[in-house]
Amino acid sequence: MVVRKALSGRLREKIALVTGAAQGIGAGIARAFADEGATVWVTDINEEGAKTVAAELGEQHRAAFLDVGDEGQWIATIAAVIAEHGRLDILVNNAGITGFEQGSGPHDPEHATLDEWHRVHRVNLDGTFLGCKHGITAMRRTGTGSIINMSSRSGLVGIPGAAAYASSKAAIRNHSKSVALWCAQQGTKIRCNSIHPAAILTPIWEAMLGEGRTASRKWRRWSRTRPFAGSAPSRRWRR
Repeated sequence: MVVRKALSGRLREKIALVTGAAQGIGAGIARAFADEGATVWVTDINEEGAKTVAAELGEQHRAAFLDVGDEGQWIATIAAVIAEHGRLDILVNNAGITGFEQGSGPHDPEHATLDEWHRVHRVNLDGTFLGCKHGITAMRRTGTGSIINMSSRSGLVGIPGAAAYASSKAAIRNHSKSVALWCAQQGTKIRCNSIHPAAILTPIWEAMLGEGRTASRKWRRWSRTRPFAGSAPSRRWRR
């Protein structure tokens, strides 16, 4: 059993649910929340990966399969959280795809297919909408909570070769404002914010960068014009 020591304890006794948390940014968020004392529900379509992360965090944490584009699964997952803990304090809508995971493309505004457009928006935008919808309802039990939606720098400036991804991230930014205003108008203390990171070297980039020398060459070329976090890719990808 892994025992993790809380840092400041700012999230002590808080119940948090993080989507897309089997790897990358989501796994990092789950670890950070656990370090601050929260009980974390690690959710992902990669259930085994979610279980691995949850086991790393410790016995009090949970893992669950969650396809964020499926409303029925949101209802069931939120119900499980409420049944066990009686409330939900933090929701991070982090799950997202670029659209290149299955080797499809191109995704420029002229040639992207409608099916690919819908597939990206189903995960990134529909998933965020459904998370907010059912997260708000769950948080009404206490009248307070924090919803954090993962947008992107791409939602601010666009990407010519990834139009669906950029569109979905721009919509997440705007929807977060609508959620925040709605919760305020309802007299709750439920907050909603969006985060807009630049490119971070996580497995989501594998489909675009490739591996080995090819990835290194692309990384060096791209990093001349794009703000990246992390170092150049090595033989093994960062989480």
